[in-house]
Amino acid sequence: MIETLLINFLFLLIPVLAYLIFFENRNFYYSKFILIILASISMLLCMTFPIYLNSGFIFDLRLVPFILAILYGGYKHAFFIYIVLNVYRFYIGGDGIYQSLLFSTLVFVLVSLGSRKFGKLLPRHRIYFAATVSFAIIILYLTTLSFQTSLNKEFWNLAVHALMAQVTMMVVLVSLLEKIIANMKAREAFLQSERYHLISELSASVAHEIRNPLTVTSGFLQLLNKSESISPKEKTYVEFSLQELIRAEQIVSDFLAFSKPQSDNMVYSDLKEETEYVKNILSPYARMHNVDIQLTFHNSLSKKFDRSQMQQCLINLYKNGIEAMKAKGGVLSIEVLEDKGNILIKIKDTGNGMTPEEISNLGKPYYSTKIEGTGLGMLMVHSIIHKLKAQIKVESEKGKGTTFTITIPV
Repeated sequence: MIETLLINFLFLLIPVLAYLIFFENRNFYYSKFILIILASISMLLCMTFPIYLNSGFIFDLRLVPFILAILYGGYKHAFFIYIVLNVYRFYIGGDGIYQSLLFSTLVFVLVSLGSRKFGKLLPRHRIYFAATVSFAIIILYLTTLSFQTSLNKEFWNLAVHALMAQVTMMVVLVSLLEKIIANMKAREAFLQSERYHLISELSASVAHEIRNPLTVTSGFLQLLNKSESISPKEKTYVEFSLQELIRAEQIVSDFLAFSKPQSDNMVYSDLKEETEYVKNILSPYARMHNVDIQLTFHNSLSKKFDRSQMQQCLINLYKNGIEAMKAKGGVLSIEVLEDKGNILIKIKDTGNGMTPEEISNLGKPYYSTKIEGTGLGMLMVHSIIHKLKAQIKVESEKGKGTTFTITIPV
């Protein structure tokens, strides 16, 4: 029995190690699918090699990967492993097929209800939560089993082994998964910091040198455009050239924002003036696209920051929200509030929304969801937030809109 139990532990550990070795650098959106596949394999192996007790009872650790898949993947992703579990259980046959179907369905529904709360917890609390869920599920299983068998020594022997094995393995696996997630976030934060540093050095050394010839060329083209000796067709070419020069100057200005230190216009502010200022200057642009900007302010905390950079950060976020709704209009909601010693800025639109893959790429150089975009705007937003030691969280659903939440520590 001990040997089989250790083998089942190995079945549960192998998928975690396989993910750590081969798939850790994958996009997190695709990582969920990989984890579900690996969890399915682990579950099938546990069901194929169950643990036989001397009393005649048989049990396995199928519920551990099943519960983990629901908690980390959500019910949409975990539905696949639910189907796999029950199909394979029907394939194995024997007594208790329909009881297994009913119990797995009950577990799927109950754990799915708590999966959203699980995702919002701190890593340490997620370990406690998963252990508690596993303990409760096993108690529920033993309770249902008690109605079908006598409460003798063999039953209590099964109860002790099942509780110890399930809860222990759940704690071990959740701890490993949380460590993997923490390492991924730390590595991404380091890479992001390196990107900011590289772009800052690049922009400081190149941007000024590029802007001077652009300004001179733009001036001569404007003079040429006023000349009466060129044909209308040639004037069209000049106008196109001027438009491209304006776009190039905007890109250079975005680059300059990265290298600009936060010392030119430092203020202590509760963000009321900055958010209202950006709302006022973008209101005409919003009206052009049938967008209504609604600002609510409930904050008494103050933070030191560069006012011009903060305004530019908010301009980019407001403008992105407006442009996401320009096809059919909508409401751009901005809320500033305080929460546990932090200033929260929530910017919500009802526009196109984004896929999880698009969200994961936001802030990377030259990545943009807009056809004409350069991606430098969101990169600048992330850079300014990074300087404030703040965090930005993006929640979005395709076709329903996007919410940016900036958490600024005070």
